[in-house]
Amino acid sequence: MSEVLPEKTASEPRALTPREIVAELDRYIVGQANAKRAVAIAVRNRWRRQQLGDDMRQEVAPKNIMMVGPTGVGKTEIARRLARLTGAPFIKVEATKYTEVGYYGRDVESMVRELVENAIGLIRQRERRNVEGEARRRVEERLLDLLVPRPADYDYDKNEQENQAAFDQHERSRGKMRAMLQAGELDQRRVELTVEQKTTPVMISSLGMEQMDLDLQSMFEKILPKTSAHREMTVAEAREVLFEQECDALLDAEKINHAAIELAENLGIIFLDEIDKIVASESRGADVSRQGVQRDLLPIVEGTTVQTRYGYVRTDHILFVAAGAFHRAKPSDLMPELQGRFPIRVELTDLTKDDFVRILREPQNSLTKQYAALLATEGVEMVFADDAIEALASYAFKVNQSTQNIGARRLYTIMERMLEELSFEATDRQPGRVEIDAAYVTARLEEITADEELSKFIL
Repeated sequence: MSEVLPEKTASEPRALTPREIVAELDRYIVGQANAKRAVAIAVRNRWRRQQLGDDMRQEVAPKNIMMVGPTGVGKTEIARRLARLTGAPFIKVEATKYTEVGYYGRDVESMVRELVENAIGLIRQRERRNVEGEARRRVEERLLDLLVPRPADYDYDKNEQENQAAFDQHERSRGKMRAMLQAGELDQRRVELTVEQKTTPVMISSLGMEQMDLDLQSMFEKILPKTSAHREMTVAEAREVLFEQECDALLDAEKINHAAIELAENLGIIFLDEIDKIVASESRGADVSRQGVQRDLLPIVEGTTVQTRYGYVRTDHILFVAAGAFHRAKPSDLMPELQGRFPIRVELTDLTKDDFVRILREPQNSLTKQYAALLATEGVEMVFADDAIEALASYAFKVNQSTQNIGARRLYTIMERMLEELSFEATDRQPGRVEIDAAYVTARLEEITADEELSKFIL
């Protein structure tokens, strides 16, 4: 049995071996061993490159991966789980939302900007850990200032002794309040807090700040005034607001931006989904910009410099993982130059009935475990018999063969339909145990799957 690795966090990067990466992916994704091995090697090579000398490191380019396979077999899930494991900056984008320059749609360079934003989030999370202690100390002092306002520095209408007595009295009150604050006894007391808010001009609010020209965006951020609002809230709520303010004050924005750009350049991963949809079909019209998207993607994947609001980012060493079903087109229909930038090809296979059985039974977060956990909140203990899982897998495989093949996503529709009655009545039932067997599954699915026309719409 493989060792279960601790859940990764972005702020704790760790160099996993290819075998460890595959073992972790196996906990969530059934089959597709070739794809798992390919991404595991690619990720490990990122770490290996970091160990090289400067001269050699610049020469080693990432080996981008092209995943080819039908929908619902695990392409996206492999990439998503991979990002969680490695703690590397990662974004998933659909190729269909980009367009050739001059047509309506997003500029392909925006994917690099999104990656940098993701990297900044990771670095901020890492840096916050270093300042949390000081931030909490400052928050406590600011809350005490709100609860026990400090007296004037010196009251000239009083003598020295009276001023000292007033100061000592305030310190005693503050000490008592501190103890109560730390014990949580003041969490529901209300205080008034000043909160800064950024204003966005109405004329561009519908456009979205991320779509604006970078220089124009920076200019607006500098000239637009920050408004202050007085809000009344509980001490517990104020603690969270003040904590965010103090963390922001303690973090060095320039240092974070520089580290984030370096992290995105060297360890960033961009998962480019639906890449088969930008292959231009024989008829023009709506497809006019698809070839242009490929041309615009080429320099990004090849290696270029992209301007972001945080600085210039080189894409030479970003790892690109492309995926597509390629039902109507073939990978060879892509531009030859673009094909050449994805030297590793991995084919993901259709799911068999045995795969469906394993998907329902083995993964840590399998659908059967998810539904059992949901109904357990109503006091219903749901148990799946082995023959029920076999029956569910058979129905999923049968419907995929007779209608549109949507892979493992078919299990969602099958399970939802099969448990519809139980889910609806769970709140009215007495707490107890419900065993799902093959007869239970057949009684609820046989009629629908027998009617092929009906199954297209319901399953």
